[in-house]
Amino acid sequence: MVSSEVLKKYLEETIYPKLGAKPFSVVYVHTDVQKSENFPGISVLRSVYDAIPMNLKNNLEVVYFLHPGLQARLFLATFGRLFFDGGLYSKLKYVSRLEFLWDHVRRLEMKIPDFVHDHDEELEYHPMMDYGLESDHPRVYAEPPSMDPISMYSMRCIA
Repeated sequence: MVSSEVLKKYLEETIYPKLGAKPFSVVYVHTDVQKSENFPGISVLRSVYDAIPMNLKNNLEVVYFLHPGLQARLFLATFGRLFFDGGLYSKLKYVSRLEFLWDHVRRLEMKIPDFVHDHDEELEYHPMMDYGLESDHPRVYAEPPSMDPISMYSMRCIA
């Protein structure tokens, strides 16, 4: 994970000069973000946004939030207006799949990491993960218990 200061410096030196006065969009990739491991925190995201020069903020058209989890959606729906001014909050657009992102951004102008493609592929087989209704944790399937007469009897007693 990169510190917010390193990110701000990179934006100032590399990205901001290329933007000029043109409108632009931001894609925030939230794929596989876990609060305890690799989530920078809402205050860091806010400080990065606050560090954007005003002339560039005015040119920001939309922030695409790729692969938001249920927890992130609920948090932003509840507290987003408090942490981000109305300008940024109204520009936030949730995108659950890469295929929907390509409807809005030019595919060839950005490189998406392999793990994001892998997650998108996983969503094809577990579509309820899009909405937080199915866990994205790997499942461990054990061998089914043997059905000897004693265990069958105890199962009947439980039922």
